Amino acid sequence: MDYLKITITTDPEEEWFFDSLSSQLCGIGFESFLRAGSGLEAYIPEKDFKTESLERVFSQQPETFQILWEKEVIKTRNWNEVWEKNYFKPLVIKNQCLVRAPFHTSYPECRYEVIIEPNMAFGTGNHETTSMMIELLLDENLTGKAGLDMGCGTGILSILASMLGAKTITAVDIDERACKATVENAKLNRIKNIKACQGDASLLGGQNFDFILANIQRNILLADMEKYVSVLNPGAKLFMSGFYEEDLPAIKQKAESLKLTECGFLEKNSWVAATFKKSRVSRIKPCKKLPIILLKNTKKFFRGR
Repeated sequence: MDYLKITITTDPEEEWFFDSLSSQLCGIGFESFLRAGSGLEAYIPEKDFKTESLERVFSQQPETFQILWEKEVIKTRNWNEVWEKNYFKPLVIKNQCLVRAPFHTSYPECRYEVIIEPNMAFGTGNHETTSMMIELLLDENLTGKAGLDMGCGTGILSILASMLGAKTITAVDIDERACKATVENAKLNRIKNIKACQGDASLLGGQNFDFILANIQRNILLADMEKYVSVLNPGAKLFMSGFYEEDLPAIKQKAESLKLTECGFLEKNSWVAATFKKSRVSRIKPCKKLPIILLKNTKKFFRGR
């Protein structure tokens, strides 16, 4: 089967815009994406491509973005070999975690080995935000904890959290394909305690969590952070990435307004991953002064209604 490679460039060039665009292109049949140079490469089976569908997606974007695109036919080939040689190489993080594809044959041994079928470039660990979230997780004790993975993508963070001892993980993504990828990759890694759900923060409310992972983008984090905090147990941590260093003050301000305490952050190529902790003690509103009631045959006094 032949594929089309659609190369997309924009003015201005914004990483969050490419992430948003990738999600929308999934809905019209595109299967994989790669950030290359100043643009985005999107791949789709040639038989599924419709120019009008692509143009419709572009027409729905903010007018502040000028979008240019061109297409190229990619003849049938061994796609695993293409990914292995060009896009997805075995990745070792902190000398503890190996992320690789099923088709890789040469790789170092690590304590944790996460196998990911590279259906999408974002979520293989090669993106700075994903690798930094992995770094943060490797320093945590997740034994017996219940976790939430918002914007789960390929499920890489959920899978690692399970390997680190998490009792259960709820993985949420607005993209149906991402949810399916999470399920498939969990099976690939023999992980059985991940529940994948399609949707967004509006799904939350029926369960509380001991840690939350949210690798999405700045605007969504700011909009949904209050919802995350509402289902976060006292003393639990919220790990967030998907935003730039220049966005950190806004993220911190929002977190502090929700009574979260910053525990530190990582920075790589201007991308940031930050950790915040919810207080163990909730503020208790003072009770109204109640009348004193004297009970018979006792010298103790109690306040009651």
